Formats: sequence, C-alpha cells, structure tokens
Amino acid sequence: MNWLRVLLLPFALLYGIGVWLRNLLFDLGVLPSESFDIPVICIGNLSAGGAGKTPHVEYLVRMLQGRYAIAVLSRGYKRKTKGYRLAQANSTAKEVGDEPLQMSRKFPDVRVAVDGNRRRGIRRLLRDHPEVNLVILDDAFQHRYVRAGLNLLLTGYYNPFFNNFLLPVGNLREAKFRANRADAVIVTKTPKVFSPLDRRYFLQKLKPYQLKKVYFSRLAYQPWEPLLPDVPPPPQDKPNNIFLLTGIARTEALEEHLKTRCKNLFVHKYRDHHQFTPANLRKLQAHYHKTIGNDKVVITTEKDAMRLYDPLLSEYLKGMPIYYLPVTVSFHKQDKQTFDRLIFRFLASYATQQ
Repeated sequence: MNWLRVLLLPFALLYGIGVWLRNLLFDLGVLPSESFDIPVICIGNLSAGGAGKTPHVEYLVRMLQGRYAIAVLSRGYKRKTKGYRLAQANSTAKEVGDEPLQMSRKFPDVRVAVDGNRRRGIRRLLRDHPEVNLVILDDAFQHRYVRAGLNLLLTGYYNPFFNNFLLPVGNLREAKFRANRADAVIVTKTPKVFSPLDRRYFLQKLKPYQLKKVYFSRLAYQPWEPLLPDVPPPPQDKPNNIFLLTGIARTEALEEHLKTRCKNLFVHKYRDHHQFTPANLRKLQAHYHKTIGNDKVVITTEKDAMRLYDPLLSEYLKGMPIYYLPVTVSFHKQDKQTFDRLIFRFLASYATQQ
C-alpha cells in the first residue's frame, strides 16, 4: 500500500494545487460567494464521505422543525437526474439520491431538494416556497459559491481528517488547514463509552487548526424496521446469524454494534451509494440459504433501504427476514447542551441582524 501511495503523490500534489488555487480565488473575491436573507447552515466535511452528515442534518431538523420552515438542499449524489429537483412522495433514489429521499420520507413537512449548484437551488427554493426561512445545506463545505452563516465541519472518530491525505492518496477533498473555515467541528461516530483521554486526544490534535468549538457525537441505533410489507416484526432474541448488506463509506461503528446483537456477522459490503444489482442480491440469497438454521436475519442501513425499494431489486429479497436499521445522533454529556446553544444563538443573532 505504501508504494502505491508514493506513486500517487504527484497526482495528490496536482490536485492540492488546483484546490488551493480555487480557494484562493474565493478568498480574494475573484470567485463570488453569495449570501441570502435567511439563515443558512452548512454541514460538511473535508473527506469524501463517511462522517455521518445526514444523521446530523436530521438532528437539526428534529430540533428546529416547528420553529422554522426548513428546507434541506443536497446535490443528490449518484442520482440519475440533473439540475434542480424537489423530492416528492413518489420520488425514487435514482431521481433525487438515497439520502434526500430518506429525509423527505421521514420529514414530510420539510422541503427537501437537490441541485449540484447550491446557489441556484436556494434561489429556486425561495422562489417556489417563500415560506422557507431556514436552509440546511447537506455536504456543501466545499461549495463556496454560497456563503453559509454557520459552517459545521464533521470528522469521523475512526478516520479523522488530521490523519488523512489529499485525494487520490487519501480521501481528503482539500488540505487539512482548510478546517479553519469551520465555525465548529463535530467528531462523529465516537464509541458509546467515550473516555476523557479520548476527548483530550482529539482536542489536542485539533488545536493547530484554530477551532474554538469542538463537539463529540455518536450514532444511536434504533429498533430494526421491516424493509418489505410481508416481513414479520423483528425477533426479540438475538439471532445466531446476521447478514449485513450495505453500501456506505465507513462500516466500523455499524459492524461493532451488530456484533453485540448476534453470534456471527457476515458482511456483504459495497462502495458508498452503490447501486445494488440482481447479481449482488443473488449472492446474498445464496449465502443466506446455505447457512444452516432458521435463526438468521438480513440487516441493511436506512440509506441503503432507499435503493433497495426499487421493484427490480426487492423481488430478490422476498423470503428473507430483512430489516433496516435507523440511526439518530446523540451528543456526549455537556456537548448536547453547548451544541444546541450554538445553533440557537446563531439563529437569534441572525434574526437580530435582519
């Protein structure tokens, strides 16, 4: 692996120069950043996926819905459509992307839209839905054509940006020092038992980036939900065998959780946002049926479920007890109170400025 990294270093250097030049043009005002008359909160990261952005967007939505008319704007990664699109009740993952579809199904009162051009997307949202008075940008830390009022940078516990490298050597989209554009950093996917030593380690590592506000969150796994209508309720006892089917960027925390729920965990893992194929599901079927015993289930993530609802795919899942695993975000100890206060102070100060 080390020799491959050495070979890729010149490409990482060229990539880094290109990103540095682009950021310089924004810093000098050559490339324009647009502000809006309503508060805009950006949730993003320096790496290419895996930090848990969508659950944190959902955390904000749960906290603020009822107080604000919220819109969530994403680029709709891996969708098959182009331009602006508003998620509807009958939308599919191919039309709007898996994560926007997930959010629109969970929060029907929230406007969820996708557009690779966030500036155009916000304009369209405000034109078509003038009641919207708060926009949350999902995965837009690098989209500097919009000047968000509050930038929240996420970094994963298992793969923090300060231990990573620029693409294609690592998976950083821009240099580490660019973390200083953030108003706050959230270290995500931490273990449930999070020691003071762990906290001190991350605070020390993040200190060089001049980050005054650092918070620590974890994923809280919710009860399993049947994926298909004919699937029975989840078993009350731990099954002997769990077959995990997933296409997400980082699976460490998920696998760690599921290993506590079974004797044997079999992982069918694909790339992030993978478009599952009949061949993938036939492989899962064969593995499931050749495993002896009836005490077995298939688990997938809520994001993956959005792609598995495709009728061409769900046909291959019939006959297996398959469930998806919803997750929510939980902050450690005092972090919830201080993080919530940060959000409400930002919104209050923004309202005062108008």
